[in-house]
Amino acid sequence: MAIFVPSHSEPYPSVTTNVSTMSTSASLSGHTPAEPVGDTAVGSVTDRLVEANTKYAAAFTDPGMDARPVLKVAIVACMDARLDLHAALGLELGDCHTIRNAGGVVTDDVIRSLTISQRALGTRSVVLIHHTGCGLESLTEEFRQDLENEVGQRPTWAVESFRDVEQDVRQSMQRVRTSPFLLHTDDIRGFVFDVQTGLLREIESA
Repeated sequence: MAIFVPSHSEPYPSVTTNVSTMSTSASLSGHTPAEPVGDTAVGSVTDRLVEANTKYAAAFTDPGMDARPVLKVAIVACMDARLDLHAALGLELGDCHTIRNAGGVVTDDVIRSLTISQRALGTRSVVLIHHTGCGLESLTEEFRQDLENEVGQRPTWAVESFRDVEQDVRQSMQRVRTSPFLLHTDDIRGFVFDVQTGLLREIESA
C-alpha cells in the first residue's frame, strides 16, 4: 500500500532531557512562539486555539453522524506533528478511530482503546503506523531513571523506545494479534510513514 502526499516539514514536538533534545516547530519553521511574561504568556498557544474554535463553531453545523466509524477501522499512530493522518490516508471526518501516542506503540492503554473501538463501536480492521525519524529512536529506558532522579518517583510506564522501527511495527502487530480482548485480529497491517516523501511502506509480520 503506497499513498502519495506532500511532505510535511514540522519536526517532532519538543522534549528536552539529558538523554535527548528534539526541536519545536517554531525553531525550524519560522513560527514565532508566544513570549513569556513572568509565569504567564501573552497570546498563548491555547488562547489561539480557543480563538480558532470560536470561528470554527460560528460556521459549524451538526453533521448528524453516528459515533461508529464509517470504514470500521482503527488507526494507531505516533503523535508526531508531521503526521497528518487524514490527509495522508484520504480519510474524512467520521471514517475512523485514531489512537495516537509517543511512537505509535501498542501499550495496554492502546489495547484498551482498541477493545472499546471493536466491542462497543464496531471496528474490525487495525492499521498501525510508525514513521521515519521517530523521537523514540533517540531515547532509552534511562529516561525513566532520569525522571526518578528529578522528581523522586519512577514512572510506572515504560518508555517503549526502539532502535529498529520495522521490528517495532512487527512487535506492535503481534501485541494486537495476541490480545485476548479483541474480537477481530484477522485484518491487522503495519506501516512505516516516510516523513520526507509522505509514502507508507508496509511491514510484513514476523
